[in-house]
Amino acid sequence: MKTPRELKVKPIKNGTVIDHISANKALRVLKILGLPSPRISVTLAMNVQSSQMGNKDIVKIEGRELASREVDEIALIAPNATINIIRDYEIVGKGKVTLLNEINNILTCSNPNCITNTDEPVTTRFAVLQNEPMILRCHYCERIMDQAEVETQFRVF
Repeated sequence: MKTPRELKVKPIKNGTVIDHISANKALRVLKILGLPSPRISVTLAMNVQSSQMGNKDIVKIEGRELASREVDEIALIAPNATINIIRDYEIVGKGKVTLLNEINNILTCSNPNCITNTDEPVTTRFAVLQNEPMILRCHYCERIMDQAEVETQFRVF
């Protein structure tokens, strides 16, 4: 009787592991991070079984730690994600992403008549009214945006 071989993903020496990404959202995370890139090794696992989430995605990035703005953007599409910082094959930092109370200069308002969508030098500001499901309100025109509208800004295809 033939037994299946266990295949393991190679551990990374230094970098970042983003775990607990909602299933099928890893490609949007890669878009936020500007990946893939010719100089950075990325491992992607999608629809992995999880006892906590049912299914989840995982992204491993060799040789790169995330900027705080990138973590803020990831929180918009993967609010349950965890960020693990790896140095010399060990986890030296672990934390959950958190959705801020106010989102500044990350999203575009879906109202075409909003002042932020004109030639005026105004950066976008959204108040977070609710985390799950996410509901945001534009500071300027008061347009309400839901999770689906936010996610369209991170579309991959």
